[in-house]
Amino acid sequence: MTGLEAIDEIRHKLEEKEINTLSEFATKSRYSKGRKEPEEECNIRTCFQRDRDRIVHSKAFRRLKHKTQVFLSPFDDHFRTRLTHTLEVSQIARTIARALDLNEDLTEAIALGHDLGHTPFGHCGEGVLNELVKGGFHHNIQSVRVVEVLEHLNLCRETIDGILTHTWGYTPHTPEAQTVQLADKIAYINHDIEDSIRAGIIVENDLPKDCIEYFSSHQSERLNKMIMEIIKNSYGKPTVSMSEEGWHYTTKLREWMFDNVYIDSPAKLEEKKARRVIKELFLLYTEMLKPICEESRIERIVTDYISGMTDRYAIEKFKEHFIPIGIQRGAKDEYLFKLANAYKG
Repeated sequence: MTGLEAIDEIRHKLEEKEINTLSEFATKSRYSKGRKEPEEECNIRTCFQRDRDRIVHSKAFRRLKHKTQVFLSPFDDHFRTRLTHTLEVSQIARTIARALDLNEDLTEAIALGHDLGHTPFGHCGEGVLNELVKGGFHHNIQSVRVVEVLEHLNLCRETIDGILTHTWGYTPHTPEAQTVQLADKIAYINHDIEDSIRAGIIVENDLPKDCIEYFSSHQSERLNKMIMEIIKNSYGKPTVSMSEEGWHYTTKLREWMFDNVYIDSPAKLEEKKARRVIKELFLLYTEMLKPICEESRIERIVTDYISGMTDRYAIEKFKEHFIPIGIQRGAKDEYLFKLANAYKG
């Protein structure tokens, strides 16, 4: 066999390795349900590896570095952003998938793509759009729109399903997607606790005592136990889930975070301003497009534009349109009009 022929066999060998070594419940790339638009296969990468690479190279992925996780535009570089959250979810999910002999490439692709459609200013921005958009706005649905329409990544159906269903209340159709759904929850609970302690909003001893006793008061030990609760409860089974007891304390910890950090805490003091930024831009752009677009298209275009913004870009656009700066230059929103001209439904 020549070197070129050997290269042509790499993907085939990887697919065979998956079939021979992964769990019987794992999603095998050779048996993927495929893409909406058929493509010629890569010689060296499986279809799920290609999905992962496309997501990492997407513009939406790069923008995550300047989107809020919980703390708006933090000056401290050690607070999480939407990008670092995504990387932590990916690492946790891969650890679980590897231990359970699931498809790590599919798991990673889903994890890296799960928040691509998230708004600026975190769930605050999502809440504003949800109020303004007919039928509501949900970042998981927008994430699917990003990969399917706005960036046209043409991902595999399994990857898209995992991105859509990472949010609680949806039912993932693969064990890899189930893994990401759980990894997302335990990632944000743990890193939001750490960030809240760093911000001085809470201290470790404020956490529910029974949760500390069950998981440990130490950050890494608590996270490790949550991961182990999933692995021990799921090994050799067709579905991925946490033990009933572990899930009880995880849910209690999550509810405590909502009561003490996510709602009406010092972490939320700037959200009223952030809400105004999103709302005013939405109303402004809606009016700007009326002379050039069909009314039925405007809301979709404006939603795509604003949801793709980073925190700082949204703030700059607000300043540009609403804060007097003297005679310098006109407002430029080229991408808004590019979306309007290229819109195909």
